[in-house]
Amino acid sequence: MSEQLAYAIITPYSLYKSRTGGIVARLITRTGLDLVAARMFAPSPELVRQYADTVVSAADPQDRRIQELIRDYIVKQMGPEPKTQRRRRVMVLLFRGDDAVRKVRSVVGNFSPYRRGGETIRDTYGDLVLDEEDQVRYFEPAVLAAPTPEEAETKLRLWARFSDQDGGVLDGVVAYGPDEKPERTLVLLKPDNFRFPTGKPGNMIDFFSRTGLFIIGIKVHRMSVAEAVEFYGPVREVLRNRLKDMVAARTKTLVEKELGFSISPGEERQLGDLLGPPFGENQFENIVRFMSGRSPTDCEPSLMTQPGTEKCIALIYEGVNAVSKIRDVLGPTDPTKAPPGSIRREFGSNILVNAAHASDSTDNARREMRIVRVEENLFRKVVESAYGKA
Repeated sequence: MSEQLAYAIITPYSLYKSRTGGIVARLITRTGLDLVAARMFAPSPELVRQYADTVVSAADPQDRRIQELIRDYIVKQMGPEPKTQRRRRVMVLLFRGDDAVRKVRSVVGNFSPYRRGGETIRDTYGDLVLDEEDQVRYFEPAVLAAPTPEEAETKLRLWARFSDQDGGVLDGVVAYGPDEKPERTLVLLKPDNFRFPTGKPGNMIDFFSRTGLFIIGIKVHRMSVAEAVEFYGPVREVLRNRLKDMVAARTKTLVEKELGFSISPGEERQLGDLLGPPFGENQFENIVRFMSGRSPTDCEPSLMTQPGTEKCIALIYEGVNAVSKIRDVLGPTDPTKAPPGSIRREFGSNILVNAAHASDSTDNARREMRIVRVEENLFRKVVESAYGKA
């Protein structure tokens, strides 16, 4: 079976109800596929119309009545809100791998009024409620996915055509009160969460959902060495200076044990001044290697700006007090000091492998977002790489 691209579209209602994390976790763990791109959309009436026109298909094994319900849902629930014309948020995830379309569709599931289990995403998060006359009272598909590789290509080409004008980091999609001042903050789900297909990325998104903030940007990002050096640049000098006392104390203990003579307090300070900066530099190199897959000193100049070998997910959250709310859920840098129920306590291993990063101020959020460029349209690049330009 050759590699395929498959998509999953998380509906506005699923995003609004903070079901995103659970859906992402199931898609990653139950398909075993590689998540290669993700993009937020605020669909325009034209994208909604064209997408709805592709939904009813003889190739779809799902009952035609369900297909028509999905078509009508797209028209009514994925376009701008009727009263305010404010556009709704939609998240599109791209997966790649063998038999990808069938795998994604099987995890998403098909609708039946007689299903009572929780096997598929739609079993758990979707709804099809009929009345006594067998008429539909309520319908929510939760996630949309293509039934065949051919239809996946058609629909992905469509979304790719609109991905610049309707997608990226979304503006004006959340309503705020006159006295509310929203902030934006950046979250990185770090590479340790992507070593193999695991539910951790989705589970962490689920943790962050308790902040009540809104995801307005998402990107699957492979940080280059140059980006990692710039991103963690403020930490570099801190590491070179802050670790002097620790390095001095450890060196004193080792020297006294191995060589059998005492080190005076003044000599201990000298050891810290001598060895602290190179030790801090080594720690900085480890951070860059962890995030990008390459060490700055060992990296060929031609590779410095190339995408790294490690994958992370970049998310932009928006809302009132966004920076502090996200940092509270994340927990302190050292997972052993993080409180129960925090992300780093639940998912981190040590100070380096600590699950996620979040901006610590609005100024740093702006700086970090500039480096990571969540608005960059990798979604279109992946689609065009698979199918060619339209």
